Amino acid sequence: MSFRALVLSQAADRKVTGAVETLPVEKLPTGDVTVAVDYSTLNYKDGLVLTTGGGLVKTWPHVGGIDFAGTVESAENAAFKPGDKVVLNGYRVGELHWGGYATKARVKGDWLVKLPATISTRHAMAIGTAGYTAMLCVMALEKHGVKPTAGEILVTGAAGGVGSIAVAILAKLGFNVVAATGRPQEADYLKALGATTIMDRKELTEAADRPLLSERFAGLVDTVSGVMFARALAQVKYGGAAAVCGLAAGPAFPGSILPFILRSITVYGIDSVMLPRAPREEAWRRLGTDLPLDKLDRTVSEVGLSHLMPLAPRILKGEVRGRVVVNVAD
Repeated sequence: MSFRALVLSQAADRKVTGAVETLPVEKLPTGDVTVAVDYSTLNYKDGLVLTTGGGLVKTWPHVGGIDFAGTVESAENAAFKPGDKVVLNGYRVGELHWGGYATKARVKGDWLVKLPATISTRHAMAIGTAGYTAMLCVMALEKHGVKPTAGEILVTGAAGGVGSIAVAILAKLGFNVVAATGRPQEADYLKALGATTIMDRKELTEAADRPLLSERFAGLVDTVSGVMFARALAQVKYGGAAAVCGLAAGPAFPGSILPFILRSITVYGIDSVMLPRAPREEAWRRLGTDLPLDKLDRTVSEVGLSHLMPLAPRILKGEVRGRVVVNVAD
């Protein structure tokens, strides 16, 4: 038996090249569940792997793809049986372990989540790590006690994968969403997802010269970090919360302790990679009920394995709208 995969190699100058190859199943890594993959997706971290490796991959050649969804083909793990529809996000799959850019994957069953009946494998990858992370951000704000009546919720990087789905979920739950983006041409797209107000990214990229600004937002979903996070945080209301999940502007921000002390603001760090099973399953259950799939479809484009490499630099530059679903059979 064989399978198709986008096989990546790294040259001495760190540049990564990729070609679709047919491999024997014996090449699959160790694991107790083998999955026939239907779809994968393209995330920011995938963009790093596909261009330079991003320091994430230790062994070459490699098969990337940090997400996949498909059908269990065989299982030595009692929690799964052939025919189960499953999704995988994180656990360093696509980095240290071969990932979803292939028609088959072999992984530990503990890394898999059974899909809710309301979510197809294609929709699961339209959601992907980005949408799963967005749901975790919303759940963090809810845990804090933030309600629609508390006021506006700001989403930074709103036209990206995490941002788009966060906007759609929050809007469905009744929140008044302010979508911050550096792409003004995406205003109609973001309003169709449910954003009430579009904010130009320039309003959040000026130097954070003051640690506290006028209170405006009851909550914040930040996908960017850097100056944008600092200025957004400075506008969160007393007792509010920020869910922080992205590093597009780097890991540092010109911040101050004052918002945390003088306004009693709480910051929730959102990890989607090593999260235990129970909250993963809850997040996917909530995605099955709280994400409007008709709006999700507006965020999606589809490509095959052979067309994936040129998209990688674009997602790193913030030029990819919404979600990219990878049809591994194409």
